[in-house]
Amino acid sequence: MKVIICGAGQVGWQIARHLSGENNDVTVVDNNPDLVRRATDTLDVQGIAGFASYPDILDRAGARDADMIIAATYSDEVNMVTCQVAHSIFAIPRKIARLRSQSYLDAIYSDLYRRDHMPIDVMISPEREVAAAALQRLSAPAAFDTETFLDGRAQFLGITIDDDCPVVNTPLRQLTDLFSTLRTIVVGIRREGRLFAPEPNDMLFPGDACYICVVNEDVPRTMEVFGKTTRTQERVIIVGGGNVGLAVARKLEAKGRGIRSKVIEKSRKIAEVAADALERTIVLHGDGLDKALLSEAGVNRADAILCVTDDDKTNMLAAVRAKAAGCEMAIALINDPSLVPLMTPLGIDAHINPRQTTVSSILRHIRHGRVRGVYSVGDAEAEVIEAEVLSTSPMAGRSLRDIEFPEGVLIGAILQGDKVVKPVGDLKIEAGDVVLIFALADDVPEVERLLQVSIDYF
Repeated sequence: MKVIICGAGQVGWQIARHLSGENNDVTVVDNNPDLVRRATDTLDVQGIAGFASYPDILDRAGARDADMIIAATYSDEVNMVTCQVAHSIFAIPRKIARLRSQSYLDAIYSDLYRRDHMPIDVMISPEREVAAAALQRLSAPAAFDTETFLDGRAQFLGITIDDDCPVVNTPLRQLTDLFSTLRTIVVGIRREGRLFAPEPNDMLFPGDACYICVVNEDVPRTMEVFGKTTRTQERVIIVGGGNVGLAVARKLEAKGRGIRSKVIEKSRKIAEVAADALERTIVLHGDGLDKALLSEAGVNRADAILCVTDDDKTNMLAAVRAKAAGCEMAIALINDPSLVPLMTPLGIDAHINPRQTTVSSILRHIRHGRVRGVYSVGDAEAEVIEAEVLSTSPMAGRSLRDIEFPEGVLIGAILQGDKVVKPVGDLKIEAGDVVLIFALADDVPEVERLLQVSIDYF
C-alpha cells in the first residue's frame, strides 16, 4: 500500500515507523527539512520537504497513485486543506486528518465533512483521545496502563509488581494451575527497561512492569492475586482546565453525583470557560503547584489527582506535591518520553502519553478489514491487536498448541460467539473467532501472516 504521511513530528514519525516496517511504500512530507531528514535517515521511507497542502508537493510525494493520506501536521487548517487537495485533485481513496480545535469536531457541524464538502474520512482528536485515556486510568487506579478490547468485554492492563505481591518468584505456569478459573494471561513483562513476552517458566520479580489481558468480570480477583487493592474514585482533582481537563470533568459529571471533582486552572479566561461549562464541578483559579491552593482543593482527602496542563514539568511537580500531601493516586500527562523513567522514582502512579494515544487511534482507523483494534505499547515497542480469524488463516481449525507463534507473540483472550474464553493449549481456533494478540514490534509481520490479511487495510 502507498501512504503519504504529512507531518514528520513525533506522531507522524511513529506512524511512518509502523507502516514502513510492514513493507508499505511510505512518503513523509514536512516543511521542516530537518524532520524529513530524520525520517529518511532512520526509517525506510521517502521524504519531501515542503508544505503538505500544496498540490505540487503532494504530486512530488506520489499522490497520483497513493492509497491513503494521513494529515498530522500541527495545523488543523493545513490538515483539512491537504485532505481537500488529496480528494479534489488526486482522488486519494482514504484521508485521515488530525484536528485539535473542538469547534471543528462539534457534532452539529459534522455535515462539513461530507465527500462533496470537505472529504475527510476519519478525524482524530488528540485531546479527546487523551481525555478518554485519562478516564480509563481513573477507572483502573491500580494500573499504569489500560485499554479495552473485545467490545468492552476484556481489558489490557499494565501493573507494577511490588515487593509484597503474593505471586512473586512463582512460575507463570504454576499461576495458571493455581488460578485455573481466572481468565487472565500475562502477555508482557518489562524488566530493567527491556520488554519481552514471557514463557511459562518465567517468574515475576519486584519492580517488573507486567502487562496482562483479563476478562472484565475477573479484574477484581486478578488485582487481588497481584496484590493490588481496588478502590472507587469519589474525590478527583484535575489540574488544567483546558480541552483535556474540561472533557474529563464533563465525563465525571455525567457518571453521577457520587463523584466530586474540582478543577484548578492557572488562566483566568480558561477557568471562566470551564466554570460556565460545568454544572457541579468546582473550578479554582490559580497555580496547580500552589501548596495552599491544593490544600484548599482538599488534596489530602482526594482519591486521585489528574495533572493535564500543557507543561510536562508542571504536571510532574503537581503530581509529586499532591502525593506528598496525602493524595492516594497521581496521574500526569507527559509529552516527552525521556521523562517517563522518572515516574516511578518520583512516586507518580501513572502517566498518559498523548503521542501514544494518538498513534494507537490512527492505527485503529487505518487497519480496517479484519483487524478491529490496535494499541501501541510503550515507545512503539509492541502492539496489542484485536482481529477476526479468517477461514484462510493458518490459525483456523487448529489448536493453540499446534500453531507456531513467534517468541514475541502471545494470545491474551479469545472471543467465541458472545463469550470470552481463556486461551489454553487444547482450545481450537475457528473461523470467525476474535483473538487478542500481544506482539513485539519485530513480530508484527508474522502476526500478519497468521491472520492471512497483511493487516487488511481495505
